[in-house]
Amino acid sequence: MTDSATPTVSVEDKNAVVIGGTSGIGRAIALAFANDGANVVASSRDEEAVEAMAAELRSHGAETVAVTCDVREMASIERLYTEAAAELGDIDILVNSAGSVGKAPITEMESEEWDLDIDTNLTGVFRACQVFGREMDTGSIINISSMSAGQAREQRPAYCAAKSGVNGLTRSAAADLGPEIRVNAIEPGFVETPLAGDAFEKGTELRAKIDERTPLERVAQPDEIAGAAVYLASDAASFTTGETLKIDGGYDDSSL
Repeated sequence: MTDSATPTVSVEDKNAVVIGGTSGIGRAIALAFANDGANVVASSRDEEAVEAMAAELRSHGAETVAVTCDVREMASIERLYTEAAAELGDIDILVNSAGSVGKAPITEMESEEWDLDIDTNLTGVFRACQVFGREMDTGSIINISSMSAGQAREQRPAYCAAKSGVNGLTRSAAADLGPEIRVNAIEPGFVETPLAGDAFEKGTELRAKIDERTPLERVAQPDEIAGAAVYLASDAASFTTGETLKIDGGYDDSSL
């Protein structure tokens, strides 16, 4: 960047791919990008959801293409890049938001469940960073981590391990891909998403504990995470890389 102009928080005219972009935080990010003038491909394994999301993005003025993607398969990610680039041109932004959450104590978790969480939440991010990092000339990669990366959470050994790994991978990828490509992570706190189900509903014991420990006294909505993604993808973050941005409402405890 030069001193001639103040960079703005905008992704207008940029081309973005959001993996895990058909629900929850990924969906909110895809829509925020589109509403700010970006062209967006929102992908997931669900073909019907991908088609519906493509139609919604078009209704917001974005150019897009419907492409499914399974982050557990390298060939699937390569196909996503190829088809997105063929439709949009050079890709400027990648968001890794695909997720899986297994729930079991470490003494009871099946190896298949562990493998699924690690493969989806960590190795899938590696695969996508590798594929897009090889092809993108410049731009921004944003990995969706979790506050759980630094928490001692019961019955979440694979998820916590994977998200901790995402933070480390983000720093290493930033070193490898810079200066052309910036790589950052977002650590959401408790967010109401389909993946969370009804866990954070008002009136539950868990929700009461969360509200008590959070200065904002509530959980987040997905679009409250999306603003951070717009910032990190924009030229306003041109000197930000290898960072993890926590968005947790000020949550004040390292465990739950």
